[in-house]
Amino acid sequence: MKTVLGIDLGTQSLKTLFYDYESKRVVAVTSAPLDLVRRDDGTAEQDASWWLDALAACLGQVPTDVRESVEAIGVSGQQHGLVALGADGHVLIPVKLWCDTSTQQEVDEIVAAVGGRERCIALSGNAMVTGYTAPKIRWFKKHHAALYAQAVHFLLPHDYINWVLTGVLAMEHGDASGTGLMDVRTRQWSQEMLRAVDPEREIEKCLPPLVRADEFIGTTTEACARRFGLPAGVPVSAGGGDNMMAAIGTGNVRPGMLTMSLGSSGTLYAHADAPVIDPKGNIAAFCGSTGGWLPLLCTMNCTLATELMRAPLDVDLDELETSIAGVPAGSNGLLVLPFFNGERTPDLPKARGSVLGLSARTSSKGHLLRATVEGATYALKFGIEELRGLGITATEIVLTGGGANSATWRQIVADVCGLPVTVLEQEEGAAFGAALQALWVLQRQKDPSLAVADVAAEHLTRNEQAAALPNPAHAEIYTRGYAAYQRAVAHIAPFY
Repeated sequence: MKTVLGIDLGTQSLKTLFYDYESKRVVAVTSAPLDLVRRDDGTAEQDASWWLDALAACLGQVPTDVRESVEAIGVSGQQHGLVALGADGHVLIPVKLWCDTSTQQEVDEIVAAVGGRERCIALSGNAMVTGYTAPKIRWFKKHHAALYAQAVHFLLPHDYINWVLTGVLAMEHGDASGTGLMDVRTRQWSQEMLRAVDPEREIEKCLPPLVRADEFIGTTTEACARRFGLPAGVPVSAGGGDNMMAAIGTGNVRPGMLTMSLGSSGTLYAHADAPVIDPKGNIAAFCGSTGGWLPLLCTMNCTLATELMRAPLDVDLDELETSIAGVPAGSNGLLVLPFFNGERTPDLPKARGSVLGLSARTSSKGHLLRATVEGATYALKFGIEELRGLGITATEIVLTGGGANSATWRQIVADVCGLPVTVLEQEEGAAFGAALQALWVLQRQKDPSLAVADVAAEHLTRNEQAAALPNPAHAEIYTRGYAAYQRAVAHIAPFY
């Protein structure tokens, strides 16, 4: 047995996946939950030590022979988080996460320093938003000046796991493009953006070297072997952000398809062979973790919204599926704007959830839940419209993330977006993508010309029974529903 290991550091859990690439079967998948600290000011934080405890717990569930079969490791991580290390490698403050919206003032200060939103896009390819890493660094300096002075390394979450495994500091272009500090066209740090974050310090010296996606960054150390039960000397690939890894894990490595991830956040992205810059800043111009680019839309409230709605209604996951399946398309006009945690798209970081159109007919649990699912899907449909405006076309959507397990949600996506929907047999998109990236780099040692698309094509299979086609009977209902969603967003925006 020869395996590759994919590690996926998410928001709600950490997962490990061992894939036997010779027999083409997943031989072990484990998961450990992660806590999340939230406060009313938009704070969303985790302790990095929780990640390591979760990794140890996951690997402790895996049989010894499987762990010892590992030939290469790839790491996927939630994007945008700030991991600040002191000289001794100690994490100085809790990690502010992608969903932390407490740094809007710092966003405004950075944007003003460079001369406006359009100038940010000109410098980096992206508008500056509160979820990115750059404002977190400025916030760190402002609120913890003494600790900030001690910081010698600024890492992203997946970089931190790579460092714990290998002792090597590195940052891959795909994840780096989500900091707001890198020019995605040149794959180099923007000096003007760096100065806007902190004009008094050369923070580039705190950022790890940028590395290519098709290389190993190092090998597992003896300390890693003792702590996690993995063999020492196993090569570790560059890895990447969770969206970049999920792109590999869903086969989105050539133009022509869309991946939609229905996770805590919602994401929609495509592969491009050249940078795709949105002058309006709605589509993030990220780099991919394959050498290409990954134009992407992110919403902050997807399954997070359904979780928050399920809790007060006392509905478990099994009942959720039954409840939303029992309500007609369009929820009889009930509309939910699921901006419970603030929102990135639309750019309303201080927004809160809204329910519009409640009546005696639409106040059931099923209506509230289905309208939440539909609202989260409308937000992602906006991304399809924006991508089309930038010249990105696709003939299908591949779904991943927890929401993709719902047959009703899959059909809603097909109906709202008007595109065929499929899922893959390999369900853990980001973890499997990290494993495939590691396999790609491993096999390139013998065949340097090997393309990641060829690896994906060989190891990914579709679940045809879970496919969904658009229902023509629902087309007009969802056209009206989407138009109502857009009007509602325009009306509530001034409140926030």
